[in-house]
Amino acid sequence: MHQLLLLRHAKSSWDDPGLADRARPLNKRGERAAAAIGRAMSELGLIPGLILASPARRSMQTLAALAPFPRPTRIETPEPLYLADVPQLLATLRALAESEAGTLVIGHNPGLHEFAVMLVGKTRSTADSERLAQHFPTAALAEFAIAGRWQDLGPGGGRLVRFLLPRDLPEMAA
Repeated sequence: MHQLLLLRHAKSSWDDPGLADRARPLNKRGERAAAAIGRAMSELGLIPGLILASPARRSMQTLAALAPFPRPTRIETPEPLYLADVPQLLATLRALAESEAGTLVIGHNPGLHEFAVMLVGKTRSTADSERLAQHFPTAALAEFAIAGRWQDLGPGGGRLVRFLLPRDLPEMAA
């Protein structure tokens, strides 16, 4: 059994219209939300052995807000994760070694949302899967249990364990 965590980068700033998309930083709300999700991950014991993060600045700042991790975590920032679509995300995960039991992907919409919906498939409906089908907001975290091998990952191949939004957390409600 593999654990797959999908995290959309936290809310980014649009204050400087001259910045390239990949150079946009987090805004204050995004910094707060990323830190809150990081604390929730720690409290839930969601500590990946491998993190694959988009090299975009907002993704890297989201990652920084999650740290420190209680055990060594390998971090990779493959260029293809920047604005990756479903086929690219699928190819990236199918290439993982079977020994990678817990993996976190930090990425962007619309690809991350479409990928998460594809993993859930059409057969299972829960409150979390219904929420996920509607929207994958910034700093939201989807946890999946993957029963098969990484190389066989495909539509309906993940069981959604939880879908956690920053607004679900008490410190973000204030």
